[in-house]
Amino acid sequence: MRLLLQQRPGGHESPRFVQLTLQPDLLGGWALLRESGQTGGRSTLRREQFLDHASALAALEHARDAQLKRGFQLMYAEGVVAPK
Repeated sequence: MRLLLQQRPGGHESPRFVQLTLQPDLLGGWALLRESGQTGGRSTLRREQFLDHASALAALEHARDAQLKRGFQLMYAEGVVAPK
């Protein structure tokens, strides 16, 4: 599952983005990858490990909701029927 959120550009700066990716790992757990930065510039990547899909999905939804409150807009969703 992958979500791409983006802020509207302000002034002459490139828009900021946050990409949230949920993927299984090789040991049966789940990883939540959070990549953020400016479009066309540097980005940072953080990784969180979870034992089960339910807790990883809850963390992804919490991260998504936090970014939506900060003014980001959902631009792309892959692997989901309809975001809540």
